[in-house]
Amino acid sequence: MASFLLDESISPTVAEQVLRKEPTARIVSIRQWRNGEFLSVEDAIILEAAYQESLTLVTFDLSTIRPLLKIWGEEGRSHAGVVFIDNKSIAGNDYGALVRAILQAWERLKSTDFTDGVLFLQSTHKR
Repeated sequence: MASFLLDESISPTVAEQVLRKEPTARIVSIRQWRNGEFLSVEDAIILEAAYQESLTLVTFDLSTIRPLLKIWGEEGRSHAGVVFIDNKSIAGNDYGALVRAILQAWERLKSTDFTDGVLFLQSTHKR
């Protein structure tokens, strides 16, 4: 079953709201995960620890995570999946849009082995 780890750029309120709407969702903010032990830690360390616990990282950090995933792929290293969010699609302070998009991704991935998977979230707003 999919489990999401929200990076430090995403408010813990988003995880709380996801759980309020879908209590069976498995989601945690990095601020609460392991008592905040991974706040301000290098991306590679976070991805490795998340992999050990089968947590898919949800992040706005395309600039450093994407190149890291490329390197890991070339090295044959696995990760538990990454869900990217782009500020151009969903603003970091638009909690409603974040919650809707994350719930949609969770529904899509909840029964999937997302090892080494990558997904880009889109706003669920109709334009």
